[in-house]
Amino acid sequence: MARTETEHAAAEHTESDAEVHAGISEPLTTCQFHRDTMRQSNPQAAPWNQVLIVMSEPTPPSSDPITPVSAVQLTAQTWVTGLCFGEGPRWHAGALWLSDMHAHEVLRVTGDGQVEHVVSVPQQPSGLGWLPDSGGTPQAGDLLIVSMQDRCLLRFDGRRLALHADLSSVAEFHCNDMVVDDLGRAWVGNFGFDLHARAKPRAATLMRVDPDGTVTAAASDLRFPNGTVITPDGRTLIVGESMGRRLTAFTITPTGSLTDRRVWAELPNGALPDGICLDAAGGIWSASPSTNECLRQVAGGTVTHRVPLAQGAFACMLGGTDGRTLFMLTAADSDPDQCRAQRSGRIEICRAPYARAGCP
Repeated sequence: MARTETEHAAAEHTESDAEVHAGISEPLTTCQFHRDTMRQSNPQAAPWNQVLIVMSEPTPPSSDPITPVSAVQLTAQTWVTGLCFGEGPRWHAGALWLSDMHAHEVLRVTGDGQVEHVVSVPQQPSGLGWLPDSGGTPQAGDLLIVSMQDRCLLRFDGRRLALHADLSSVAEFHCNDMVVDDLGRAWVGNFGFDLHARAKPRAATLMRVDPDGTVTAAASDLRFPNGTVITPDGRTLIVGESMGRRLTAFTITPTGSLTDRRVWAELPNGALPDGICLDAAGGIWSASPSTNECLRQVAGGTVTHRVPLAQGAFACMLGGTDGRTLFMLTAADSDPDQCRAQRSGRIEICRAPYARAGCP
């Protein structure tokens, strides 16, 4: 069996450098990805997470020094099924918003689990966020949507899509996740290389898009910059480097520059960060597709909580009426054709120890 394409690319990088509502199903059992070595030169190698999934007993607590035996294991429950491939979840105005990437649409899920279509995005939607409104109220204006394949940032006023910024002059490859701060600045990552074609991994740029649409390279030499959060004081940005298997922090200066780059946490035991979210106690939840789980870490890397899942975890978000529902977006595959055929995408939930904080 092949190790996932993301894991192989990460190895190459290393070598080269809500309230719980009615209708929820029974708790999920644990599973693991089982894999061995995959070479990019092998054209028969599986897509990046198209690997055999074998049901197993829960993995014993790790002996890794940053994963204490006392880490709490939480239980997930299924809330919504039938998605193609969910990404970029955001809790906004009493509902969960997300991109169903391979269905090419943005969705809104109400508190009772009803799924509503918001807008279609032909070139695949990913990260979501909101501009301030005309009075300057943060996160209350038009919706910003990352359009992946054409490397654009779109603006949706509730009626039509418009171009907010062209990212193609800075982005090395398809764009992906994003965070929008309270001033309306959008921070957007990109793949850096053609992941699904098994191209050689290369570093990528995190971009800053100002409210007027100006695009600036904010940080370079990142290993697949993905999920991103900003602390409540607006002074620290933390980005998940999926191929680097770490969370990297920057200080945000008053002018929007990123300085003082540092490692906030390394992920343990084969885990890697895809989507991430921040809580009020300063912890960060990472969705890890390589280990079928969401895990919470504090600065320095100690794992405090884990949520085992039955398929790949690609994104997560805290929300709900008190901010303590952890929404986790999972899927059995990431290949676009397989996602559309299987519709294995789910939104799974559990009760988190701390409420949402910061952006998104």
